[in-house]
Amino acid sequence: MRRLSIFLFAILLLPVLLFSQQFSAFNDYFIDKTMRIDYFHIGDAKEETITIDKIYQYGIWAGNPKNLIDRFNNGVYYIKIYDIASNNLIFSKGFNCMFGEYKTTDPGINGVKKTFEESALIPYPKRPILFVLEKRDRKNILHPIFIQKIDPKAVEIIKEEPRKSDRVYVALKNGDPHKKVDLAWIAEGYTAEEYETFRKDVDHYLKVFFSIEPYKSNKEKFNIYGVFRPSSESGIDQPRKGIFKNTALNGSFNAFNLERYLLVDDNKTLRDVASCVPYDAIEILVNSKRYGGGGIYNDYAVSTTHNNLSENVFLHEFGHSFAGLADEYYSSEVAYNDFYPKGVEPTEPNITALLNPDNLKWKDLVSPGISIPTEWGKEELDRLQMERRKNLKEMNREISQLKQRGVSEGKIKKTREKFNKKTREIDQKIKKIREKYSFLKDKVGAFEGAGYSSKGLYRPMLECLMFSNREKRFCKVCQRAILRMINFYATP
Repeated sequence: MRRLSIFLFAILLLPVLLFSQQFSAFNDYFIDKTMRIDYFHIGDAKEETITIDKIYQYGIWAGNPKNLIDRFNNGVYYIKIYDIASNNLIFSKGFNCMFGEYKTTDPGINGVKKTFEESALIPYPKRPILFVLEKRDRKNILHPIFIQKIDPKAVEIIKEEPRKSDRVYVALKNGDPHKKVDLAWIAEGYTAEEYETFRKDVDHYLKVFFSIEPYKSNKEKFNIYGVFRPSSESGIDQPRKGIFKNTALNGSFNAFNLERYLLVDDNKTLRDVASCVPYDAIEILVNSKRYGGGGIYNDYAVSTTHNNLSENVFLHEFGHSFAGLADEYYSSEVAYNDFYPKGVEPTEPNITALLNPDNLKWKDLVSPGISIPTEWGKEELDRLQMERRKNLKEMNREISQLKQRGVSEGKIKKTREKFNKKTREIDQKIKKIREKYSFLKDKVGAFEGAGYSSKGLYRPMLECLMFSNREKRFCKVCQRAILRMINFYATP
């Protein structure tokens, strides 16, 4: 025990040196299989505990053997794997998780402890390793919170084959998984009779995915698989409507008490289904017409497939999970409190606290002649948007009262038109302000309002899929972040 403690002390003293080291070939440390470490993440805003559940060996390693060390410095948490025999850091990966979000919610802050299932996927080590889980503090500095030695030859490691009844649809195959970005698109809420519907949805979203940059210009770098495990019932849980469905992954709307937030709690089943194929990232396709979805960096993305805005949600949520992009909007309802501490630069590549305007993180992309920060009519637009929401809220309240009093449909229609007229007037004012600043449409600057905060956080461009549904495109900064991640996995 003392020997292990001394070893740990040594490796934690030398993080910069270890990250900069050039290590030997993949084959020196790993075999071409996957180790999945399932663990429980338990706690609240003040305390958290990690305990390992089970460890699995299966399949080939989907990642790029040339890129084992994460260089993105993104994510609230980091997995770091050390080879005990050589003291080398041999694998690392930043990520976010449901627990990381939960601890910023009211229940988490109020001390309500909750348990979440999580998984770490690493290439299968040849020798004993030290599994280290690190977490960022309020200043975004990483500190270890859990350490455990793992012997890859332990008899307790499970080596079961994936379930034979799960079906795999190879939607796009461009080559060796080690040299491509491998995506597993998982079915949720499709019954056995709806398999063809799932296949059609995979084909449709394949076209959507490659319709925009940077995916469009890099299609040859992807392998995409549809993985199907039938659900007993069609659809998805909608707790606020009293609708509950028996589905393969137990997905549900109303995550963290947000009506449109859709997540999957059953991590073990999700990983079991995904293990049918080599994968670097997971997208869950949900058989529903509801608007909604979710995305967690280096965990998974999920979106419904049959809403008129599902295509945008699909792209937006995958931006979170694949490239670690932040939400750029600031006016929608969220469950989080103080998600980005004031005075601390966020780790995500597409938002900034602008602590040093002369050294903006996307400085090289800023358009010539654009001031930093960038004026875009925000105060007036925010005032008008607030007035618009107030008007709609008042309309709904007044119409509800009229219906309770049993007044005629004609009276209700007249009342609705009165409020709609005011909404149209506000919309015209909003349109004029946007037209005034339309010259900024394709410009990169620093536009205040991002990361759930009206003040103090900035985004790169006026419009982006991470900001709104008005345009189906990523801004230039988000495109670059996505492309960097594509090339991390798809380096020849």
